[in-house]
Amino acid sequence: MRILLTNDDAIHAQGIQVLKKALEPLCELWVVAPADQQSATSHSLTLGNILRRHQHDERVYSVTGTPADSALMAINGIMQDSLPDLVISGINHGPNMGEDVHYSGTVAAAIEAAILGIPAVAVSTASFRDQEFHGAVEFMKMLVQKHGKLLKNPGTLLNINVPNYRWEEIQGVSLTTLGTRFYGDVIIRKMDPREKEYFWIGGEEPTWENQVDSDFYAVHHDRKVSITPLKLDITDRERLKQMGDTWTDLI
Repeated sequence: MRILLTNDDAIHAQGIQVLKKALEPLCELWVVAPADQQSATSHSLTLGNILRRHQHDERVYSVTGTPADSALMAINGIMQDSLPDLVISGINHGPNMGEDVHYSGTVAAAIEAAILGIPAVAVSTASFRDQEFHGAVEFMKMLVQKHGKLLKNPGTLLNINVPNYRWEEIQGVSLTTLGTRFYGDVIIRKMDPREKEYFWIGGEEPTWENQVDSDFYAVHHDRKVSITPLKLDITDRERLKQMGDTWTDLI
């Protein structure tokens, strides 16, 4: 397989580096990742400024932009003559579950690949601190080695969260839905030494609903790898049916 590896934590982050080392013997591996930390940039593209790419090694590049920029640059600007069979975004330093997938740069890079017709996987270690990457690395190695054909459907997208344990401590795999979390985010107001106000977006770690089929439940209750298939079409088809003629007669 020809695999493109990207992320949102930047090219020198530990998560992408340990996964790069593990996958290199298994495939033709390319790495195109942001030059700097880009967490929570979602699916933003750099349109008002130039992008620069820097080559670090054979098939290893950094891009002065967002995760979506990196995926787009790789597929349309570096690998256009030899497209990847699969894009893997991660390993992210922290979980990407529930509604947080909409903020995630890691997931956005995978979405960009799917938009461009390349099957993609976003993979995260589900802890905000003291990440243990061994479980995620071993799972991704197994997935590529033994189940590579399952990953090669064009335009498909998987969101994977791995419990923060070593591989031998993980209890299996669950196919899951996106969970729902309670937001505790707040705006923290501060004053600088010149008496000018500034702000931090802060808050406590999320509190999750205890849905038994959710990604959160699988990871934190069952200690299993969570695999959630995502799709690009976010149309609310059920509501579309409910709206019916009531809305078509507005004008």
